[in-house]
Amino acid sequence: MDKKKKTFKMPHSFVIVFSIIVAAVLMTWIIPAGEYLRVENAQGIKVIDPTQFQFLERSPVNPLLIPLYIVKAFIKRVDLLLVILFSGGAFHMLTESGSLQAAVAKIATKFSDKLYVFIPILTLVFGLVCTTQGVNTFIAFAPVMIMMSLAMGLDSITGAAIILLGGAIGFSTGTLNPSTTIVAQKIAELPLYSGIGFRWICFAVYYVVTNIFLIRYAQRIKKNPELSPMYDLDKDNALNTGKGLESFGELDLRKILNLLALVVALAAIVFGSIKYGWDMQEMAAMFIALAIVVGIIAGFDSNTISKNFLEGCKKMLSAAIIIGLAQSISTIMTDGKIIDTVVHGLAAALNAVPAILQGPAMLVANTIINVFLTSGSGQAAAVMPIMTPLADLIGMTRQTAILAFNFGDGFCNYILPTSTALMGIISASNIPYDRWMKFMWKMFLVWMITGAILLIIAQLIHLGPM
Repeated sequence: MDKKKKTFKMPHSFVIVFSIIVAAVLMTWIIPAGEYLRVENAQGIKVIDPTQFQFLERSPVNPLLIPLYIVKAFIKRVDLLLVILFSGGAFHMLTESGSLQAAVAKIATKFSDKLYVFIPILTLVFGLVCTTQGVNTFIAFAPVMIMMSLAMGLDSITGAAIILLGGAIGFSTGTLNPSTTIVAQKIAELPLYSGIGFRWICFAVYYVVTNIFLIRYAQRIKKNPELSPMYDLDKDNALNTGKGLESFGELDLRKILNLLALVVALAAIVFGSIKYGWDMQEMAAMFIALAIVVGIIAGFDSNTISKNFLEGCKKMLSAAIIIGLAQSISTIMTDGKIIDTVVHGLAAALNAVPAILQGPAMLVANTIINVFLTSGSGQAAAVMPIMTPLADLIGMTRQTAILAFNFGDGFCNYILPTSTALMGIISASNIPYDRWMKFMWKMFLVWMITGAILLIIAQLIHLGPM
């Protein structure tokens, strides 16, 4: 009997994060303990003094205490975990109301013969929603988008790309994202939503670049369908129903009010954070309110509202647990007194890089880290305790370091086979990974070059505060 060849299977995200936790404990036994002197700057934030570093007596962490560290990490970040869970509940309620589907179908019906209008409108919708949500929010919406795309004479890749690339712009530029930017800014001790002006500029730049690429692709496919990597498979795609765009429902008053409720809630969160110093507790409460309002407007009964909210929370549970796990990494390294030692070593390496290229170097580093740790919130909790003092040490603003984290964490999610957003959406769209990559690899290179240029600009203008 022939033995079946064992194929490599990527470990679950929980396994990867737990392995990093174990590695962090081991490092406290191997890496010398060290400490920088910290001083208070003009803004009242404690920063390291790069001239004052000393080695300390070792303080290794007991491996048997790992479960306790994890529990304490969950307690420390419970407010953030609730924001992520409740935002998932609110957006699932919105999806179940059919509001987004009807809005997209309305746009498609009006501009189906004007791809240069249709595609930018939809990528803007998905981009704006993903300023606060992960792109995996739209996994369930992918089949709807594919059916619309095929009904318009495009291919399934265009339908999936409108969601993935549009969502990537919003998520990866980190304008409003509570699970990446806000986590990173809290760790870096920066005002929440600070630097938002430059982030919106980044959003606009990526929006233009991405749409130019996607519109040109869609126009080629509409003119010559055989150029599509999915040409042979789309003919037999179960989502190719032959139905018209009218089958996706009318954009009635209830759905319009639900979309307005979403806009009002997001605006209130940003305004409250900037004007009144709202923190995670207020954000979590706002998402609960949004879920209830959307459910009532949609005409759901109390049982349906409860069911939909819980279903949405379930979808975000994995991300919430990863945050708690990842938070324990920095706590372990802090108790082992090795964070400053690691920063000391990384600073020496980055100082060898020309100052103008240190931002792009951080982008590359975060991109590599994201191959192993694809959770944005988890990566923020794991790397920002190191990147924050490192930025201080090499003369980079903390805001620029967070931007490098955003770009590195976000954009490579759309080429990684370990990304739940990517694999979930292309699986729901019946697109094989290799066919997707035939389309996507050029876009990723454009994204990386764009990110490097924006980070160089951020360094030149000393993007602040801090």
